[in-house]
Amino acid sequence: MLTKFETKSARVKGLSFHPKRPWILASLHNGVIQLWDYRMCTLIDKFDEHDGPVRGIDFHKQQPLFVSGGDDYKIKVWNYKLRRCLFTLLGHLDYIRTTFFHHEYPWILSASDDQTIRIWNWQSRTCVCVLTGHNHYVMCAQFHPSEDLVVSASLDQTVRVWDISGLRKKNLSPGAVDTEVRGISGVDLFGASDAVVKHVLEGHDRGVNWAAFHPSMPLIVSGADDRQVKIWRMNESKAWELDTCRGHYNNVSCAVFHPRQELILSNSEDKSIRVWDMSKRTGVQTFRRDHDRFWVLGAHPNLNLFAAGHDSGMLVFKLERERPAYAVYGNMLYYVKDRFLRQLDFNSSKDTAVMQLRSGSKFPVFSMSYNPAENAVLLCTRATNLENSTYDLYSIPRESDSQNPDGSFSVLTLLQLLIKNLKNEIVKKVQVPSCEEIFYAGTGSLLLRDAEGVTLFDVQQKRSLATVKIAKVKYVVWSSDANHVALLAKHAIMICNKKLDSLCNIHENIRVKSGAWAENEVFIYTTSNHIKYALTSGDHGIIRTLDLPIYVTRVRGNSVYCLDRECRPRVLNIDPTEYRFKLALVLHMVRNAKLVGQSIIAYLQKKGYPEVALHFVKDEKTRFSLALECGNIEVALEAAKALDERSCWERLGEAALLQGHHQVVEMCYQRTKNFDKLTFLYLITGNLSKLRKMMKIGE
Repeated sequence: MLTKFETKSARVKGLSFHPKRPWILASLHNGVIQLWDYRMCTLIDKFDEHDGPVRGIDFHKQQPLFVSGGDDYKIKVWNYKLRRCLFTLLGHLDYIRTTFFHHEYPWILSASDDQTIRIWNWQSRTCVCVLTGHNHYVMCAQFHPSEDLVVSASLDQTVRVWDISGLRKKNLSPGAVDTEVRGISGVDLFGASDAVVKHVLEGHDRGVNWAAFHPSMPLIVSGADDRQVKIWRMNESKAWELDTCRGHYNNVSCAVFHPRQELILSNSEDKSIRVWDMSKRTGVQTFRRDHDRFWVLGAHPNLNLFAAGHDSGMLVFKLERERPAYAVYGNMLYYVKDRFLRQLDFNSSKDTAVMQLRSGSKFPVFSMSYNPAENAVLLCTRATNLENSTYDLYSIPRESDSQNPDGSFSVLTLLQLLIKNLKNEIVKKVQVPSCEEIFYAGTGSLLLRDAEGVTLFDVQQKRSLATVKIAKVKYVVWSSDANHVALLAKHAIMICNKKLDSLCNIHENIRVKSGAWAENEVFIYTTSNHIKYALTSGDHGIIRTLDLPIYVTRVRGNSVYCLDRECRPRVLNIDPTEYRFKLALVLHMVRNAKLVGQSIIAYLQKKGYPEVALHFVKDEKTRFSLALECGNIEVALEAAKALDERSCWERLGEAALLQGHHQVVEMCYQRTKNFDKLTFLYLITGNLSKLRKMMKIGE
């Protein structure tokens, strides 16, 4: 389980993911509703109008609305853009347990301790139907994702499935009978009912806390105080119990189907979340907390994200990492998708499946490394218990298979480094300082990572060459000329040269996901929601925003090649102007201002930014012409004094005259011994004493 976001608050009783934005609503036992951005890890808003616990909460699929239901018997409909409650629906006579919007119709479904389920029209703000039949608290009621069905769970130990097609026909067809005529009970003059019980599912020995439909199959999952999670199947005529998952040792508070895999998630007051395999009905994973009972689970409608509410807050998590395993060499990207090794040619955009991978491991491929000499790939998996991790070596079939393998790879065991050839025979054993990860660092070298830093290790000489301090590096990206390396940690990036001297350090508040070198001095990296750049000089900035995380494989010109979480290769366009501009300024003007900078200075001059160029130029001649161009007489004067050439003084004199700096003009004329112009200047400015001097010189 990978925890993405955690909050600390009062007990969380209800959760709802926003279908599109990275938001989650949490309704609390103290009456507050919180709106969180789980990607930025920030609280966006708080809504506090209910008296007492709020148990039901749900976002609307399209409108900027959410609905809440609480122990004050009230259902409130809120607009999160206007940041206020629009109206309150009254009618229940006891605590409200759940509230849900219909995915299509303007309906809200509420379940209550008054033993009824109500359907409300939120547009007309009226109750359109009351479902009676349970004879104890109704703990949960949900609409079917595509059919006219409702499932409800109650402490009367049953799960009921209701058919509400009559309600739809009446309320949403032309010429529907008005509610006034029928009366609220939903039975019209001819006795046809709006909602009828279709199935009653009996099998739990105690009260049932939760029931939910499968998103696509005719299945129902329920969790109850008998500590069991049950799976039910239904057809048009009947419903029956399919399976029971046993393992919780206290009341099961919530159970949901995984939207895309054959899994069920359940949580319980025994302080654990369990993941069950539907086909084997066995527990796959268990996550425990020390002191907090779990109360509610939410699944994101279209991302692999889940949320769980407990006694002291909530957590957003996913079951496994979604980072694709890939390796880039030259113009080729190798990546793993659906148990196939695939190859993408960046030049021709040709994407081919190279070979099928054996399906031994139940863990997804964690990382991949490619050996160009042998055309072989090494795929590693990571098990929760590290000792069960595996590596598989595949030789990529070539068009003509003729050469003999003589490559090698490194394996890190707990105490020593093993160098093996491609036949998996140990060639060399090396004692290394304590480390947790190894990364490639050019031929014959490795980067060893421990908790505090990264060490450059020469395998031939068996000694450490350099160390740099950065906590928990996850990925290492070398530039194409192998002169720079980027070390990526969860919230930090460090760029070093090949001797591992740190050139720049960047801290990110949001998780760093991936990166690639664009030019040898520019590193392009992604966080959960941005593509950014970093220069070796320490400059960094945002290039563009992302809706969903991506993994950069290659940057060329203004195209970023990347893989998304479904392992689909994509190309995004970026605007590289900003970082190229900064790179040009930093590289050329500061380091070698005399010659190389001329093209850039000319560019700045041409585009009308001489004053920007002026800051970076050391060459006096260039400074002089730039200063004249942007009208900076003081800088031009300094440069002219340094150069002391006749042509410069003449040009400066003209420019200064235009601006009315007559002291500077005078000085220029004196330096160039231009007496007639000087005399005229004194005449115009009325400087008689100087005119007398000029007459003496003239005689």
